[in-house]
Amino acid sequence: MAQINDREQPFVAHLIELRDRILRIVGAVLVVFLVLAPFANHVYSILAGPLLAHLPESSSMIAIDVASPFLTPFKLTLFLALFLTIPWTLYQLWAFVAPGLYKHEQRLVMPLLVSSTVLFYAGMAFAYFVVFPLVFGFLVGVAPEGVEVMTDISRYLDFVITIFFAFGLAFEVPVATVLLVMVGVTTPESLREKRPYVIVGAFVLGMLLTPPDIISQTLLAIPVWLLFEVGVIASRYMIKRKEEAARESEARDDMESELDRAEADEQGLNRDV
Repeated sequence: MAQINDREQPFVAHLIELRDRILRIVGAVLVVFLVLAPFANHVYSILAGPLLAHLPESSSMIAIDVASPFLTPFKLTLFLALFLTIPWTLYQLWAFVAPGLYKHEQRLVMPLLVSSTVLFYAGMAFAYFVVFPLVFGFLVGVAPEGVEVMTDISRYLDFVITIFFAFGLAFEVPVATVLLVMVGVTTPESLREKRPYVIVGAFVLGMLLTPPDIISQTLLAIPVWLLFEVGVIASRYMIKRKEEAARESEARDDMESELDRAEADEQGLNRDV
């Protein structure tokens, strides 16, 4: 009975720690949301800027649902709070799993967490500053004559959130590539041989994750391919560093073995004397 209680105690302690970590994440999201809530309408105006810049002067965005003018900006603020607290969320997850990792795994995980966060934000920035102006300019420009473009604010928010997630996740390709190489699933040489399939897969991914227009699909596929190449280069560098560290460790072990043998021989000579 005592052994069962001993096994249950660490499990309960882990559950309590996980609960505390989740509460800290929720608390951070709530604090950021409350700070941004008074500026919800202004934040939505910033998000709608790329579309409004391409709408004719006689056009504007509309709200179909009765509660959309109130709920949509607050929905955007909640998503923004989730995005802004990603570093804190990843840190809490890291702090929870770190005690169960080896030291060399801890040294690898932290750079990956930082780089994945930076790449996710870079993907969102690329979508806002590069993709949105081109896509909205194209979509507004191809509207048939006599058709006035007037987008619902709720549907626009769903559209841009989808694009943000798509580009944010697509920019994680280098991290995924490095992880696959480091855990031994594949090698940089094997990835280079599969480059044609990766390029085709990037365009298929762009077709699935973006709206049905060739501009946004291409703007997603090309960065995915380029980031794949970056991941291959980074994985080759990390493999080289890992091999060098292994050789240095082996050299230190050989040196320590020689020193031990020399000390043993010296002790043997002293006993003979």
